Amino acid sequence: MKNERVTAVYPAIFSHDNDGITITFPDLPGCISCAQTDEEALHMARDALGAWIVATEDLGEPVPPPSRISDLHPDPNEAVCLVDAWLPIFREERRAGSVKKNVTVPLWLNVLAEKAGLNFSQILQAGLKSSLGIQDR
Repeated sequence: MKNERVTAVYPAIFSHDNDGITITFPDLPGCISCAQTDEEALHMARDALGAWIVATEDLGEPVPPPSRISDLHPDPNEAVCLVDAWLPIFREERRAGSVKKNVTVPLWLNVLAEKAGLNFSQILQAGLKSSLGIQDR
């Protein structure tokens, strides 16, 4: 895509509680993660931020602009932290990665396929490629 952003920087709220840290992004609905330590929280926050922005881009949805830190008012157990994510990594991972799918097959077919030692993932991929007219290179 043309004019894709390379980096994103958003404020995150780290909410500290007895059982760990919850990370939320006030500007990004549903962008949430959790961690046990501050170091892990920063890592998880970067991962959540990058994944959320790339998924939103892929859906063709607008990505909201970040709030100014001075406009946020955290509770006493919360800290505001600026989180950055280098988006090309997340774009490549999303576009080249794999997804897990649940499929249903008749019991008798499952039994025969397992006895034959068939790899369900390979067969499903081959079938999808065939149905889509995609040839391996």
